[in-house]
Amino acid sequence: MTLFERLTATAQAMPQRLVLPESKEPRTLQAADRILADKIAEVILVGNRDEILAEAASLGLQNIEKATVVNPLDEAFTEKYARLFHELRKKKGVTYEMALEQVKNPLYLGCLMIKEGDADCMVAGALSPTSHVLRAAFQILKTKPGISVVSGAFIMLLPEDVNYGDNHMLIFADCAVVPDPTTEELAQIAVETAKTARNIAGLDPRVAMLSFSTWGSASHERVDKVRNAVEIARSMDPTLNIDGELQSDAAIVPSVAEKKAPGSAVAGRANTLIFPSLEVGNIAYKLVQRLAGAGAVGPILQGLAAPVNDLSRGATVEDIVNTIIVTCNQAIGEKKANA
Repeated sequence: MTLFERLTATAQAMPQRLVLPESKEPRTLQAADRILADKIAEVILVGNRDEILAEAASLGLQNIEKATVVNPLDEAFTEKYARLFHELRKKKGVTYEMALEQVKNPLYLGCLMIKEGDADCMVAGALSPTSHVLRAAFQILKTKPGISVVSGAFIMLLPEDVNYGDNHMLIFADCAVVPDPTTEELAQIAVETAKTARNIAGLDPRVAMLSFSTWGSASHERVDKVRNAVEIARSMDPTLNIDGELQSDAAIVPSVAEKKAPGSAVAGRANTLIFPSLEVGNIAYKLVQRLAGAGAVGPILQGLAAPVNDLSRGATVEDIVNTIIVTCNQAIGEKKANA
């Protein structure tokens, strides 16, 4: 069973309430149609029902009528969300009248529905810049307790003849959000990425905190930051199987690990790689993608209090479907963890 076959089956077994705020965007509607047809999620579209159905008909879609449609211009519906937004942001100077106007924005209404408990997760970004998607999520959902940073992980699907990681998969983070994480942020990224490895990739995470040094082979403040982040991550989650600082070859190549980090439970066997900065992570995942022919699933946003994922504005219908499936699995994983 492939990764997405497994994730699809999990989502179908426990359908989540998914908000798609970009309801008239053709690729999003086509993806929603497939999600509804395959019973992967309960879809909530934000917009005018007649306009959405007309667009769906023009695309030849058969399943959009199964979606719930909420109208951000219907004040009878949005009033409670306006009151919630006012309560959340009044210390920032947001009046109730300002909140009534803000809930007309589908991104904000979607996040408010999640906050209120009327939805479980959201996917957007086919039309909206990343900054707009994240701003709504930060202002309304905020981060998880004990987490102050949002990061982005990629599941790297390696070719069959590449035998690193587990099941031809490696998890990379942060490759999308935080340019230069502090020591504490780096530790938080490690803890959250381990959850992604477990809940989405189905791996038992073995986390390597990467550096240009292995176990003190070099001295530098950047090495110290990684080493200290390992200790903080261990204090955050004593069950976490983590080691560092490790060079990338010591993290994934057993013969190198035997020489550089003998006795490590992670070195030579790592499946979850935490990069010390965004530039390193972003460069690494793109090089592995292009040079090794690996698939890159992501970015999967981590650290938010509820799952919200951002799309590239160049996303294909397949990309949107896959992101929805991942997001639903994030929601399922969080519910299981909280239970």
